[in-house]
Amino acid sequence: MTATGKIELMAPAGNFESLQAALDNGCDSVYFGVEQLNMRARASVNFTIDDLPEIANRCQQKNVRTYLTLNTIIYDHDLSIVKTLLNKAKEANITAVIASDQAVIMAARTIGLEVHISTQLNVTNIETVKFYAMFADTIVLSRELSLRQVKKITELIEKEQIKGPSGNPVEIEIFGHGALCMAVSGKCYLSLHSHNSSANRGACKQNCRKKYTVIDQESGFEIEIDNEYMMSPKDLCTIDFLDQVIDSGIKVLKLEGRGRAPEYVATVTKTYRDAIDSYYDGTFSKEKITQWMSDLETVYNRGFWSGYYLGQKLGEWSKDSGSNATQKKVYVGKGVHFFPKANIGEFKIEAYDIKKGDKILITGPSTGAQEMVIDEMYVNDEVSEKAGRGDSCTFKLPFRIRLSDKLYKIVEA
Repeated sequence: MTATGKIELMAPAGNFESLQAALDNGCDSVYFGVEQLNMRARASVNFTIDDLPEIANRCQQKNVRTYLTLNTIIYDHDLSIVKTLLNKAKEANITAVIASDQAVIMAARTIGLEVHISTQLNVTNIETVKFYAMFADTIVLSRELSLRQVKKITELIEKEQIKGPSGNPVEIEIFGHGALCMAVSGKCYLSLHSHNSSANRGACKQNCRKKYTVIDQESGFEIEIDNEYMMSPKDLCTIDFLDQVIDSGIKVLKLEGRGRAPEYVATVTKTYRDAIDSYYDGTFSKEKITQWMSDLETVYNRGFWSGYYLGQKLGEWSKDSGSNATQKKVYVGKGVHFFPKANIGEFKIEAYDIKKGDKILITGPSTGAQEMVIDEMYVNDEVSEKAGRGDSCTFKLPFRIRLSDKLYKIVEA
């Protein structure tokens, strides 16, 4: 729970672009992986140990909490790396570590680093909450629970005054938006069997996101599973019943997406920030939900469903192998200069044309993900309606850009 009394909005950060996008769009906390010992080891670029002070510094400036994900299966040869990483996180003033392995939990507790229990531990009842409350201040519940079950747990925490090591009542966190896995709380072994690449070590090959043919081994008869990717669930979306989610008593809402682009992080974070604020100021409405859903559909998604929260069974399958986003970005060029007094950015056009009136996206490690519409532009210092490959293009910006920031235009998918 934040200082304002609102639930905490936790955003994903797979790199500095996404981190800045999360910070610019109203998150209360961020979670991120370092090196290889996290569940998105191959899905995102990931930070290095040396990045920890910069991550902490950027977040502290905006009073945003920082959570290091160290939630994979840990082997003996990993233990020295784990201890080094936790010590560096402690030195950098990282807020907490999200863990699932008891070795990580105990190593963090030994040095006084706050622990959050990962969904990988599949916590589904109050007795398990009591057990982990001996070590952790926040517990991420299993993704397979209904809101009724979640509310029962939060009510019992309050009734029985179940406290974590900090002396405060244990906080419950749940997933609010993003990719879902067909396996219980992500514990999947398909990738390990097929490619010797363990999802539980952050190296999932995403077998479930592919199309399959079923073969009768006696007759050889083949059936192609038409229209649906039968192991690939639609993405979780709770925006249309976020009032019920908040009423369940949770303290932290987590947005999935460390492998996603910075504009995804920006859009999803901003949308849920607006929705949470609307709930607390009494303006949460069907009209706003319609707009929020439209905004979420513009970035990567496999279609949306409500997960298990409303008592549904798994069965909302994706009909496409990739994204159903209504918009996509097309690379145009890169930033070469910024004139601070005039707030003008200069770009080298390297690929597709852009023109006056285009909606554009600019991304960079310090810039994050910024969208705007070009109202007026200059090509080679002359007013122009269009800029093409090889041109030097300038236009006014409401934010600062940096050398080599990437320029895209947003088009209908």
